[in-house]
Amino acid sequence: MLQFLDFLRTGEIGWLTVAVRLVLAVFCGGFIGLERERKRRPAGFRTHILICLGAAMTTLTSQFLALNLGANTDTARLGAQVIAGVGFIGAGTIIVTKRRQVKGLTTAAGLWTAAIVGLCCGAGFFEGAVIATLIILIVEFAFVKLEYSIFNTSRAFNIFVEYSEAQNLGVIVDVIKKNGGYIKDIEITKSSSDGTNACAIFSLKMPKKQPHQMLMTTIMNVEGVANVEEL
Repeated sequence: MLQFLDFLRTGEIGWLTVAVRLVLAVFCGGFIGLERERKRRPAGFRTHILICLGAAMTTLTSQFLALNLGANTDTARLGAQVIAGVGFIGAGTIIVTKRRQVKGLTTAAGLWTAAIVGLCCGAGFFEGAVIATLIILIVEFAFVKLEYSIFNTSRAFNIFVEYSEAQNLGVIVDVIKKNGGYIKDIEITKSSSDGTNACAIFSLKMPKKQPHQMLMTTIMNVEGVANVEEL
């Protein structure tokens, strides 16, 4: 570990120790939240900062009680409650849309991880906090392209289709089969959210890996189809 920082880890919790740990928590939380903010997610820049800062304050409070006040307490107890408690905040960012899309999992995971980084900052584990933040940034900014590439060419996927007439459904099914697709399941609803079109969710499997946009474009060209989206 970085020995020149040992004076910020040991001894009583003073002004300098508190300032360094909390400022580091603000920076780490802010960097983690940047990617979520860029995508306009509900829990973004400021939310991640507050989560990370609060977790750091929790650890600092535990250490202050034990070191400065001499209280006979478990310094890890409050931190353990943070790990469990942030789960409730993360759960609030996860939603299931009417089209069976699950959104908010990455944001929830980011909030939980930001809390762990905050605990590291508050405990004086600066190296762990910085390294973890860098890895999180790599995952959120760089791996998103890899994830999209894998997701966009997977053989199994779901699509949401809006169409104007009931007879359009048979044409859509024929188009999917002609393009080599196997329909594992179809969920049909009477109308879309605005009540103008019928809707169907197709669970598909393709014979080989190929961009899903190719099939979706073909379906979109079918007469009567109003919208096609991948779920």
